Amino acid sequence: MRNMQMKHGQQGFTLIELMIVVAIIGILAAIAIPQYQDYIARSQVTRVVGEISALKTSVEDSLMRGQYPSGSNAAVGFTSSDLLEDDGDFGTGFKLSFAEADNGEGSMSGVMGGSSSGAVSGAEILLSRTDTGTWTCAVTGKTDNDGGWKNSYAPTGCPTSN
Repeated sequence: MRNMQMKHGQQGFTLIELMIVVAIIGILAAIAIPQYQDYIARSQVTRVVGEISALKTSVEDSLMRGQYPSGSNAAVGFTSSDLLEDDGDFGTGFKLSFAEADNGEGSMSGVMGGSSSGAVSGAEILLSRTDTGTWTCAVTGKTDNDGGWKNSYAPTGCPTSN
C-alpha cells in the first residue's frame, strides 16, 4: 500500500500557473500590438514617399525637354498606389502640376487614403520643386495626435509640416 501512495505525482499545470502564463501573454500583446500598428503606419508613409519620389527623374526629363507636365499627360510612368485616395487627376489621389510660366517650379503630391491605415489617412505627401531644380518634401494635412497620426510616421527626409 505504501508504494501506491508514493507514485502519485503532479500530472499537469495548476490553475495559478496557467493564469500566470495567460497574464504574461496579455502583457506582451498589449505592448506588441500598438508597436506593430505604428510600424505599419510608418512603412505606408515611407512607401508613398518613395512611389512619388520615383517620378522626379521623369519630371526632370520632361522639364529639360521644355515640356511642363500637368494634368492627364503627367501620369506617364506612375503606377497607381492602393494607399492613395481615389480622387486625383489619374483616379488615384496623385496630382502633378508644373506650369510653363513658373519656369520649372511645381509640385507632385498624393493624399493617403484607400487601403492605408486609418492613422495616416488624409496625410498629403508633397514634393515641391523650385525653379532652380531643388526638391523638398513635406507631409501636410495632419498634426500630431490628429486621428491617430504621429509626427514620427513621417520619414526623416520628409518631415511633417503644418
